[in-house]
Amino acid sequence: MLKKVLIANRGEIAVRIIRACRELGIATVAVYSTADKNALHAKIADEAVCIGPPQSKDSYLNMREIISACEITGADAIHPGFGFLSENAHFARTCEKCGITFIGPRPESIEMLGDKAQAKETMKQAGVPVILGSDGAVSSIDEARKLALDIGYPVLVKASAGGGGRGIRIVKDESELEPQMTAAKQEALACFGNDEVYLEKFIENPKHIEIQILADNFGNIIYLGERDCSMQRRNQKVLEETPSPIMTEDLRRKMGESAVAAAKVCGYRNAGTIEFLVDRQHNYYFMEMNTRIQVEHPITEAVTGVDLVKWQLLIAGGEPLGICQEDVHLTGHSIECRINAENPEMGFLPSPGVINSLYIPGGPGIRIDSACYQGCEISPYYDSMIAKLIVHASDRETAIAKMRWALSEFIVDGVSTNIDFHLRLIRCKEFLNGDYDNGFLGRTDILKNNRD
Repeated sequence: MLKKVLIANRGEIAVRIIRACRELGIATVAVYSTADKNALHAKIADEAVCIGPPQSKDSYLNMREIISACEITGADAIHPGFGFLSENAHFARTCEKCGITFIGPRPESIEMLGDKAQAKETMKQAGVPVILGSDGAVSSIDEARKLALDIGYPVLVKASAGGGGRGIRIVKDESELEPQMTAAKQEALACFGNDEVYLEKFIENPKHIEIQILADNFGNIIYLGERDCSMQRRNQKVLEETPSPIMTEDLRRKMGESAVAAAKVCGYRNAGTIEFLVDRQHNYYFMEMNTRIQVEHPITEAVTGVDLVKWQLLIAGGEPLGICQEDVHLTGHSIECRINAENPEMGFLPSPGVINSLYIPGGPGIRIDSACYQGCEISPYYDSMIAKLIVHASDRETAIAKMRWALSEFIVDGVSTNIDFHLRLIRCKEFLNGDYDNGFLGRTDILKNNRD
């Protein structure tokens, strides 16, 4: 068992990890930037260490300072959360060299899956369905033109080292290929320090379905159902639910078995998520694997009763997976809304500031993951998500009703939020019918429709 864990993150996920550690009797160390000196995660951890100024590159991405904080406090493990250094193979390898347990997969697995083109080839070897596309990175515009003609327009240009919707461009015909490829390469270089891109067939109006897996150090791997993450704005997830409205038992089994095969082929351990695109005919294709805990993990916890973060800690501590596939049962329906400090009426402009008053909804089947409190400051330096509102009920219709009144009771004063946007979203007929896909929010003006 791990003795002391340093959480190399901030916000609600840092608080979530601290609470899981407490339940297991593990001491915790928080790290914080000068902008986060009054942040909740820094207040509730057993110890807290300042690691630099507000900019992420000088604090939460500063490997040297984070490793030093481990040495100073005697932490024997690091949990990276999501974002920041969570999928950085160099950081994971540095932890190993320093005798610190990295709570996540092996560096080799992160490297294999972090390069999207290499990951695609690996999935082919495992027999996991993949989208038609280039074999690895595309080196020139001439090569891209030939490949695009072979694949057939429309195509996607995607950053090889990408994630979070960055470095992706849709190309409808040959005239758009060069400018969109250039734009994707520039964004990829700025975001990931790597401008390599690859091409793949663009599947129109797919569902974005991801499968959660857990894998221990002894070859045991299970899948824990799916999450429907198709409600996206500019490739960023807005709302997630499980089970997916389109899911059948047969499709879930096939996708789950593919997810396990994907994890096995790369020697995966700890928690991970395999993301698929699913077309109208229920054909599914590997998109990428996230080698970390996901923002939307609570809805899986709600329907399975499995604490994913605690299992991350137990697996990293050498414990065998105490759950087999036959133990996994999905009960009821769960929905998560990401509550952001942003103004939907102003193009979703971030809204930093101080929360003057706060009322959080409660009751049966309501969960709030947040690091906010009355008087806390929402910093302009980091992601605008301030809370996750999760509901769980016996069926989808009841879960939607529960989410509606929970959103109505959620009051945040001092900064703008997207709470009203979510209220409008869950009332629209496409969501109520489960008839939405990745491009739904790009085609639909939720604000205008509700005003009309």
